[in-house]
Amino acid sequence: MTDAPTAFTKPAPVAASAVRHFRYYDLIMAAFVAILLLSNIIGASKPSYIVLPNGDQWAFGAGVLFFPISYIIGDVLTEVYGYARARRVIWTGFAALAFMAFMAWVVVSLPPAEGWPGQASYEFVFGNSWRIVLASMTAFCVGEFANSYVLARMKIWTGGRKLWARTIGSTVVGQGLDSLIFYPLAFYGLAGWPPEQLVQVVLSQWFIKTAWEAALTPATYAVVGTLKRREGVDVFDEGTDFNPFGAKV
Repeated sequence: MTDAPTAFTKPAPVAASAVRHFRYYDLIMAAFVAILLLSNIIGASKPSYIVLPNGDQWAFGAGVLFFPISYIIGDVLTEVYGYARARRVIWTGFAALAFMAFMAWVVVSLPPAEGWPGQASYEFVFGNSWRIVLASMTAFCVGEFANSYVLARMKIWTGGRKLWARTIGSTVVGQGLDSLIFYPLAFYGLAGWPPEQLVQVVLSQWFIKTAWEAALTPATYAVVGTLKRREGVDVFDEGTDFNPFGAKV
């Protein structure tokens, strides 16, 4: 195919294994990995809060403001390109997280030059413990694969209809698992993270991430529709190997 489909061309439903080349797949992968890394570097370990009408403070993780965008991109990947290609992107993101953790460990461990005043701050921001690294990578893998699996299965069950139900439903499962795994595994028992605050953060993360998905549903529809028209296909995961460690597309 050399010419892009027109805006009114309905993409042809195809099996995931029937397509070997896409125009925009690499760009979507790059956006996914970039947002994933930035969310984990900048916002993952800082708790913030909002003031409730009764004056109480409700805590939430600051990274929740931007991290859900990676889940929306994950939904777009699975919906447009299928589970197998989304699986490849998830493992690419996992490898990027692993390298980021290794690089942070090396850089923080290097002795600072004499007179440089930033070592303590550097250690506080980038010196994540093995618990945070393990929690982040475990939660990412479980949450992303669950999200992609649920969305792909629901697409088959619904015959490609009700995209809003698929994206929100998969987010409820994926983001719920992500929050439930990450925060207790990373912060339970640490100073500044009492159990009641930990529960608040887990619940607020789950709610805010799902609310983000719902609020951005019109944008998801627009991106998915544009990519399907540009690519000229509508991938269904009929006969797809859903093993997270599988390699077959």
